[in-house]
Amino acid sequence: MAPETKSEFEDWHSHEHFPERLGVPGFRRASRWTSATGDEGIFVLYELESYDVLSSEAYLSHLNSPTPWSARMMPHHRNMVRSQCHVLESSGSSAARHALTLRVSPLQGRDKDLREFFGKLCAALARRPGIVGAHLLRHQTPPIAETTEQRIRNSADRVADWVFVGMGYETHVLESLVNADLAATALQASGAGEGAISGLYSLSHSATPEDIHRR
Repeated sequence: MAPETKSEFEDWHSHEHFPERLGVPGFRRASRWTSATGDEGIFVLYELESYDVLSSEAYLSHLNSPTPWSARMMPHHRNMVRSQCHVLESSGSSAARHALTLRVSPLQGRDKDLREFFGKLCAALARRPGIVGAHLLRHQTPPIAETTEQRIRNSADRVADWVFVGMGYETHVLESLVNADLAATALQASGAGEGAISGLYSLSHSATPEDIHRR
C-alpha cells in the first residue's frame, strides 16, 4: 500500500472491511500486520472455520458487490499475493506482537519431506522463548469464478504455494529463524525449492466477530 493511501486504507480496513468479513459465517478472526522494516508491505490473515467458507454464498456475495469505499480502495492494492489456504501444521497461538512469514514451495516429489520438516519445526518453535505459535499453510484455489473485487483491482492476484507463519513477541528471535532454522540450506535439504521469500511484520489490528458485535 503506497504511503499516500495507507492512512485511509487502514481506516477502511479496520472500520468497514473487517466488520464486513467478520460478519460472514465461518470467519473466526481477522488480523492486519504492517512491515516491521518500514517498507510498504502489509500482511493480512483471516482465520476460518473451514476451507469451504471461501466458496460460500455469503462470502461470494461480498466479493461480488463491494461497497463504494471498497471499490475505491481496491485499485490501490499493489503487488497483491492472495492465498486461500488449508492448514497443514499448527502449534500455539495465531496472534502476537510480530509475525514472520515465509513463502516456499516443495520440490517435485518432496511434499511429504517438507511437511515433516515443518511439522517438527512448528511444534518446537511454539515452545521457544520469544515465539508463541508457528503454522504451515498450503494454497488451493477455490472453485469459483473471478470476482468483482478482482476485476476492480485490474490485475491477476499472485499466490504463494506454501506459507509458514511464525508468531512471537521478540523480533530478533523471529528474525534469527531466517538465518538458522529456516536458512536456505536447511529448507533445501528438507525438500524446498530455491527462492523462499520472507517478511517480518508488526500487528496493527486483530478482531473477532465478538469484538465487532460489541461495538
